[in-house]
Amino acid sequence: MVIQELGWDSDADDDLRVAIEDAIDADMVDGDHGNVVDAVLLWWRQEDGDLVDGLVDSLTDLVGGGVIWLLTPKVGRPNSVDPSDIAEAAPIAGLSQTTTAAVSKDWAATRLVAPKTPA
Repeated sequence: MVIQELGWDSDADDDLRVAIEDAIDADMVDGDHGNVVDAVLLWWRQEDGDLVDGLVDSLTDLVGGGVIWLLTPKVGRPNSVDPSDIAEAAPIAGLSQTTTAAVSKDWAATRLVAPKTPA
């Protein structure tokens, strides 16, 4: 499985990153990967700008039917993203929101599914 990591910054949870890389037994790739990926891990904060644009950009290398894990600071943390903003942005970007879960002390993950491309 190839996972592309976008939006990493010094506030990202390194323990979570290591756990993901251990689970896939590989390093995550960055935005310069240049090939299709099975999933995207998108770190996003309120200050990062327009969420729709960020989601659309994250679809660039994603294989049809792939998954985007949108990681946002938990509600109440600095730069948290309102859940209603995610609910509004996902369908505009052509994604369906399926699951949201706390994945670390400071971060929550929302699973977004891209539409499958016709065979």
